[in-house]
Amino acid sequence: MLRIDQLNVTYGGLQALDGISIDVKAGEFVAVVGPNGAGKTTLFKSISGTVIPWRGTMLFDGVDLATLAAYERPHLGIAHVPEGRKVFSGMTVFENLEMGASTEEGRRRWNDTLDLLFTMFPRLKDRRDQYAGTLSGGEQQMLAIGRGLASAPKLLMLDEPSMGLSPSMTDVIFDAVAKIHKEQGLTILLVEQRVAEALENCDHAYVLETGRVVLQGSLEELSSDDRVRRAYLGL
Repeated sequence: MLRIDQLNVTYGGLQALDGISIDVKAGEFVAVVGPNGAGKTTLFKSISGTVIPWRGTMLFDGVDLATLAAYERPHLGIAHVPEGRKVFSGMTVFENLEMGASTEEGRRRWNDTLDLLFTMFPRLKDRRDQYAGTLSGGEQQMLAIGRGLASAPKLLMLDEPSMGLSPSMTDVIFDAVAKIHKEQGLTILLVEQRVAEALENCDHAYVLETGRVVLQGSLEELSSDDRVRRAYLGL
């Protein structure tokens, strides 16, 4: 579904991504983990089109993403839930979800998707007429994920969904993401600093450090790697 080959991104002369290659197959749950400054968010911004690489290729369902502007990529089936949630605080929960359903597929499936979202996140149903800016951090994260799902995507990209959340709320969010993947068969690309949680449900993972992929493999392979155990799992 998504194939990235030798992607390079530079900010002000500094190399943010250095020859990254990633492959995400349809229906997979793929995690990208690593410390702050590793290039994880830059990778997502490159895929969604808000950052322009200077070298490398990105193919989504065989389409070269370099030929599409950022606003066109959601219509191809790419949903990006950004770091820090970034909900529309002056709009209601329902209006935020409606904004997500701006793609042709999102509009076509809107009624079914809304029922699914309110079943998955009953707090959003209870607060559908409440302004998004008045929600708790966890509720805003639910809303951000719901807004991404409202576009009826083929690929859901989640950037640091645990950021700023309590451990209990983080568990709720990760359980919801795992359920979406399992029950809907949706392809998920997750960027996360909480490595143990990220690896728990993924099919494949990539470890980024200073803009490079330094390790990759299945959950079993990475969990048994001494470098990952020491540096990221605290073992």
